Amino acid sequence: MSPDPATHQDLWNEDLAPTGAAQRTWRWYHFAALWVGMVMCIPAYTLSASLIEAGMSAYQAVFTVFLANAIVLLPMLLIGHAGTKYGIPYAVLARAAFGTRGARLPALMRAIVACGWYGIQTWFGGSMIYTLLGVLAGHAIGGAKLAGLGINGAQLLCFLAFWAIQFWFIVHGMDAIRKLETYTAPLKIAICFVLLGWVYEKAGGFGPLLAAPSQFVEGGKKAGQFWPTFWPSLTAMVGFWATLALNIPDFTRFARTQRDQVLGQSIGLPVPMGLLAALAVIVTSATVVLYGKALWDPVDLASRMTGAAVLIALIVLLVDTVSVNLAANLVGPAYDFSALAPRHISYRTGGYITAGIALVMMPWKILESTQGYIFTWLIGYSALLGPIAGVLIIDYYLIRRTELAVDQLYRDDGIYGYRGGWNPAAIVAFVAGVLPNIPGFMNAAFPESFPDVGAGFKTLYTYAWFVGIAISALVYGLMMKGRAAPALQPARSLD
Repeated sequence: MSPDPATHQDLWNEDLAPTGAAQRTWRWYHFAALWVGMVMCIPAYTLSASLIEAGMSAYQAVFTVFLANAIVLLPMLLIGHAGTKYGIPYAVLARAAFGTRGARLPALMRAIVACGWYGIQTWFGGSMIYTLLGVLAGHAIGGAKLAGLGINGAQLLCFLAFWAIQFWFIVHGMDAIRKLETYTAPLKIAICFVLLGWVYEKAGGFGPLLAAPSQFVEGGKKAGQFWPTFWPSLTAMVGFWATLALNIPDFTRFARTQRDQVLGQSIGLPVPMGLLAALAVIVTSATVVLYGKALWDPVDLASRMTGAAVLIALIVLLVDTVSVNLAANLVGPAYDFSALAPRHISYRTGGYITAGIALVMMPWKILESTQGYIFTWLIGYSALLGPIAGVLIIDYYLIRRTELAVDQLYRDDGIYGYRGGWNPAAIVAFVAGVLPNIPGFMNAAFPESFPDVGAGFKTLYTYAWFVGIAISALVYGLMMKGRAAPALQPARSLD
């Protein structure tokens, strides 16, 4: 589809246009490989650490991770349907609910979060290079920390080096990312089994953590505190993939059929994520035997290996981090930034902007503490993204009945123009979903400045994603009841 550029130049470019039949190359196994590739990453591995440290037993931690990913799979499949049916990315789908101009708000929200994640993963990649160089040199490298940054010069250079490595894939686009995910997924699975075999042989078993009871049992350090720990942890785990739950149409628009995207995602997300959590617990349990303490950081663990093992391990981790970062944190914001100004920003330029913002966010500061990682970062942005998901799902399924007039999504004067390109109902619903979580967020992010937030708001914040998606869905549904304009043309579908 190519609308008259004189009329639609601010809403359309080649990257945002619906995909054609020739572009629909993704089968179910591509989606499964995509998710296996994204799940097998260092942040996902270390999620289990935060749960064990919070007092859960190994089995409670694995179950929490699995349940969260089963929950977040539902909005992924629901929102992903539109991508496959109409071939449109998330930033264009959002126009149906938020308006042709208003859609820039959810696009920007999603993009900024992804930039933060892109920076975090790039920091992990740079840390691996830094560790590898230290092992090869036989001693720690770098010197005093740089003023204002909090890291030394060698760490900064390694971070920039890994940042530069990823540029090749930004330049070569979506198909290069698909091939990378497809080819590396089997390798990651194989490495997991190799790692299990290695720790079992070295430790003579799987270590003490597996048998350790929960700290929440009677007589434990945190007796009776399971539920106050479980709910914010579950919300944080949901928040981990809340970004992908929104922009999954950026991938499903390339699916050959709905079956491919549904089957591939259902196979690729919840079970592998649960298995990775189990792997993390098992391997870390063995490190207690091997090194006298629990090592939750796989980079730290790799650096303690000897001979060729350390080199192989770190190279695998590097490839893993590149594949995850590009798929999970580059594709979405690249489309989102393109949608902000289609005339001037292509998908590739959007990728450059994403990489640039990731540099200045100083991701290592986000990761300074588990508290900051879980309660400020993961739950905080889930409070923003949950309400957007609620609006999109209600609009697409209850208001539109999955019928969209695709051409109208690229017209300011069409049925999705609302009031000056903004749909007030979507904005009100979004704000209503976010507001209840703001006091709890301020207390979690800045406890010294906001110490007197009520217990009710703190409790509400532990359910941030669930609260946001429920409130926004209810408000939007009530405000839009009976107001949806019918689609002006038959749906173009590949069901």
